[in-house]
Amino acid sequence: MPKVKTNRAAAKRFKVTASGELKRAHAFANHILTKKSKKRKRNLQKLTMVHPSDAGRMKNLLGL
Repeated sequence: MPKVKTNRAAAKRFKVTASGELKRAHAFANHILTKKSKKRKRNLQKLTMVHPSDAGRMKNLLGL
C-alpha cells in the first residue's frame, strides 16, 4: 500500500498542535478592511482551532 500524499494546499493552511488539534487562520481578513472595526480586524488576526466535525477530513488531507 503506498503512502498517502500530503495535500500541499492544506499543508500551507493548517498546522498541527502538540495535542494533535489543527490550527487555522480566520477568513475575511485580507481586503475590504476599511468597513471592518479595529476590534474585528484584531480578532481576525488570531489563530483558531479547526472544528472537530471538520478535523477528520483535514487530517486526511494532511496525511495524518
